Amino acid sequence: MTESPLIRVLLVDDEPLARAMLREMLASDPEVAIVAESCNGREALEAIRAHSPDLVFLDVQMPEVGGFEVLASLGKGETPHVIFVTAYDQYAVRAFEVQALDYLLKPFDQERFDISWQRAKAQIIRDRNGVSGMDQRILALLEELKAGKNYLERLVIKTGGRIYFLETAEIDWIESEGNYVSVHSAKKSHLLRETISGLESQLDPKKFVRIHRSSIVRLDFIHELQPWFHGEYRIILRDGTQLTLSRNHRDKLQEALGKLP
Repeated sequence: MTESPLIRVLLVDDEPLARAMLREMLASDPEVAIVAESCNGREALEAIRAHSPDLVFLDVQMPEVGGFEVLASLGKGETPHVIFVTAYDQYAVRAFEVQALDYLLKPFDQERFDISWQRAKAQIIRDRNGVSGMDQRILALLEELKAGKNYLERLVIKTGGRIYFLETAEIDWIESEGNYVSVHSAKKSHLLRETISGLESQLDPKKFVRIHRSSIVRLDFIHELQPWFHGEYRIILRDGTQLTLSRNHRDKLQEALGKLP
């Protein structure tokens, strides 16, 4: 009786501790071979093409090139099976849309990891035996998730070695800082690894509006609008913060609040 070929795995996460945790959780399975590890999207692309892994544990949020961008850059026939690893449950629908086997929501435990890993192994074996198609349970979950638009209800904030949750109802306004955003809440600021466009797409447009290429505000935190120069407005928030409403984003605010003078 011949042994089944090892399942070749690539670990992709920009946090060394996250890769170490995945390594440790896989260590007890003799049927796995970790062929490479990558700390960013560009390295991940090179590793996928060099090693042709069966399965990639792929972090969604990485600077410059994120997990979804990695898959979008692969050609036909280059894409391995994927389990996304993310701190944000709002990525679930998109993960399944690109036919990920599963996604792991940080922080996860060994039990949740084992469920995902065993599901992935079973699918890879089915593929090797010529039985294609996604797990039916995953398809059912995808339909359930797609049933309605799920806007972000909370953010996962990492600071000082701690992880805690910030409800979106507590957010006052958000400003862009390159590949990061600064989230302002009750006179405190939290740095989050996310682009402002990416965060905008996850927030309820009935509650938040993009007013400038570099800022988003919660609608009920707006206190006053003052006409400014060249069709722009000065927005005064309830805490006295002054922001600019650019002409390019005026229509969005007008749609949310009604016609501006």
